[in-house]
Order: sequence, then structure tokens, then C-alpha cells
Amino acid sequence: MKRFALLLLLALQALALSAAADTLARIKAAKAINVAYSPDSIPFSFTDKTGPAGYSIDVCKRVIAQVARRVGNPGLKVNWLPGQTAQRLKMVASGKADLECGNTTQTLARMANVDFSSLIFLEMGGVVSRVDAKIEHLGDMGGRKIVVLKGTTTETRLRDALQAKLINAEVIGIDDAAEGVTKLGAGEADAYAGDRIKLLGLLSQAKDPSRFVFLDEAISYEPYALALPRNDSAFRLEVNRALSQVYRSGEIVSIYTAWLGSLGQPPDLIKAMYILQAIPD
Repeated sequence: MKRFALLLLLALQALALSAAADTLARIKAAKAINVAYSPDSIPFSFTDKTGPAGYSIDVCKRVIAQVARRVGNPGLKVNWLPGQTAQRLKMVASGKADLECGNTTQTLARMANVDFSSLIFLEMGGVVSRVDAKIEHLGDMGGRKIVVLKGTTTETRLRDALQAKLINAEVIGIDDAAEGVTKLGAGEADAYAGDRIKLLGLLSQAKDPSRFVFLDEAISYEPYALALPRNDSAFRLEVNRALSQVYRSGEIVSIYTAWLGSLGQPPDLIKAMYILQAIPD
């Protein structure tokens, strides 16, 4: 009986692995690819009047083009599925989405449920406050309120940083990125934690960006990658093949300039990442 149960368990595991390893075949049969993306993560991934747009979206479109070539369907339909970070990862893990394009940090904990592509960006988590709040360092946050998107790596890193520095600040989780700027501007919060460039994008849309200032220190390191289904090396290969081509050809510079050019040239760390991720054929 025990042997039968063991064989049954192994068979079920094999079926699970085979079911998870057919992304390209599923896309080919459906003549469509389902892509989860962030609708509010300017300048990486957001929705404008034309649809999904941003740095990560442009990178993903190159990936989608490679997948379309691989399945022999240049007219492959793209179904864009908006969602916050936790929702997007769940879509990929459950098979609802074949690919995820946003500002998603690759972590070991997340690898328990999804796989990841080569890196597409390196970011730092930061904290922004109002000028009139007179907060210069995280240590000034004692007794204050700080908002952060729920379910993000920034939330975890923020709580860890506050605990490590024995800072008694109230952390308020929010569901929508724009809500953080609203609460901060209205005085309902004293600071807003998030990825620095995303915060810059949100503040650029505020009525008076000069009211806000970044704290000096960074609270986290955020390596962005595209979330993929687990146990599908064939699909991951095509995704990384596309990314490598974008990096080797120098096209990534045009994408960076289009969405992040206002910040100047890519920092040396980003340039090094592009070189290291340009895997040769």
C-alpha cells in the first residue's frame, strides 16, 4: 500500500511537471499569449490611452516577438492582464498568464512559485516625504506614518529596516500606487516607501512635485526580472534569447532613453548588468 501511494505521488508530480512545461505549445494552440502587467508603475509598466506602455513593456514586446517567431505565428494575439504585484505573480503561478511584465523583483521566496528571466533592471527602494514634514533620515520616522504597497519586497524591506533600527513608525499598506501620493499630499501619511524611479514617476504627476523630497538612504536592492512559469526551460530559453538579443544589439539603450532618459545616462551598475546579461548564442 505504501509503495502504491509512493508511485501515485511520483506520477502526480510527473504530471504536474509536464503540465507546467508546455507554455510554448499552449501559446501555439491558443494563437495568443497572456501577459500580466502593472497598470500604474510609471515609467516601467502602466496604462495610457494607447494601452500598456513603459520600459518593461517595450522589453516584453521584444520577448513576445521572439515567442511569436518560435511558435510560427507572427500575428500572435496578446492578451494584456493588469494587476498588482501579488496578483501578477499569482496569474503566472496558476497558468492564467504565460509571462509577467512589470517592475517585479526577483527573490528566492518568489522562486518557490514562479521562475524568472535574466535581469531587466536594477533598482533601489527609497522613501519620499513632504518638505514640510522635515524628515531627512529613516531615523526621523519615529511616531510617524509611512505608506507602502502591500505584498511588495519594499514592504518587507521597510519593516525589516524599521525593526533593525528600532524605529517605532506605523506602516500602512495600500493597494494602489497613486493612493500613496494622495495620502502623503493630504497629510494622512508622513512618508511613502517604494522603488525610487517608480516614486519619481508618480511624483512627476503631482500638482506640485516640489512639495516632496527623498530621504538620504536607500532601504533595499531590487533586481527586476520577468516572472515565468516554473519548470519550463524551453520557454525561459526563448525569453532569455530575446533579452540577450536586445542587450547585444544595443537596442536596450533606445528603450532606456525613451523612458528613463530624463534621468541621464544609465548608471554604471545598469550598464554592467546589460553587458553581463548579454548571453552569447
